Amino acid sequence: MIELRQFRQFIVVAEELSFRRAADRLNMAQPPLTATIKRLEDTIGATLIERTNRINRLTEAGRVFLEEARKAVVQADQAVVAAQRAGAGLTGALRVTFVPSAAREILPSILLRFREQYPAIKLELREAMTAQQIDLIKAHEADLGFVVPPLHDADNLTSEIVARHRLVAAIPERHPLARLEQIKLSDLAQDPWILFAARQGPGLHQIIIDACARAGFVPHVGQEAPQMETIVNLVAGGMGVALVSRALVTGGRKGIAFRELAGPGAPVEFELAIAYAQTSPILEAFVTATRRHAETIAS
Repeated sequence: MIELRQFRQFIVVAEELSFRRAADRLNMAQPPLTATIKRLEDTIGATLIERTNRINRLTEAGRVFLEEARKAVVQADQAVVAAQRAGAGLTGALRVTFVPSAAREILPSILLRFREQYPAIKLELREAMTAQQIDLIKAHEADLGFVVPPLHDADNLTSEIVARHRLVAAIPERHPLARLEQIKLSDLAQDPWILFAARQGPGLHQIIIDACARAGFVPHVGQEAPQMETIVNLVAGGMGVALVSRALVTGGRKGIAFRELAGPGAPVEFELAIAYAQTSPILEAFVTATRRHAETIAS
């Protein structure tokens, strides 16, 4: 029977190709280390290291054993971590909902960080507007949501801001204002607007209405849409103007121009928040990963 300790000691000897250096690295005396390698060879029935007064090289059996020993050590370490996570309640699934803007702005990085730390946890992802997410969380059909405040009918939920982003004007490329690099929000007072439906995206809807009010007008809503991608496509089709996330200002979209805002009512900013009800070890781990990501962005 070969012990895990012997695997680790052989790996160090094979990497150093020196009993003295390996013993120093392992913080042990050289004679017991030399004896360990001899016992391994006796147990296996093959020479692992060619040596005279010093180590010359690994034999073919030694190279094969080194590869398998590394696998055994990694697997043993993973078994310990898996057991620790299970004991802490860090196995199972987490149901995460998110607004489309979160999928573009912050969610990919958070998911990558979380999967690296907790590969055994299954993430069930679902895109939904803020109001729908609140309903899903309250009905225990989702565990955590990425939403846009302000939240309505969410008294029993915990929420915290994780990111802040700025909106830009989206106008048809043939619009007279498209020749300018920056426009005032009030310049769009006479245009038909494409706006988020208040019942589905109340946060963004209210943010834009309030910004227009500060700029001195009430937007004439010609069309409502539930998602920014849809809104952008409608603007490109000449249906009106809109405010959308800066993250959409990529890819050389045809038929549309994006312009920064200045003047009264600008800048127009929106926040992404996480919202949840009952906590669990899995949810707390995800919230921690999200907070760390937010701190990274802020710094």
